[in-house]
Amino acid sequence: MHAEETDDRRYLVVLNDEEQYSIWWADRDLPAGWRQEGTEGTKAECLERIGLIWTDLRPASLRRRMAAAR
Repeated sequence: MHAEETDDRRYLVVLNDEEQYSIWWADRDLPAGWRQEGTEGTKAECLERIGLIWTDLRPASLRRRMAAAR
């Protein structure tokens, strides 16, 4: 059995000001610069959520600069 199959911890989907996503343990304080997206679940559930919502991997500041240059 893989460690991920027995991982019963809860995770949060988090993002930073550049709209980059990650997961973080639900029972720990968030690191500076990160905020909750709103999803809590298993590691697999949180990673699946990130796969659905993080469709543009460019940092937000780069997306804004590119949009302004049009």
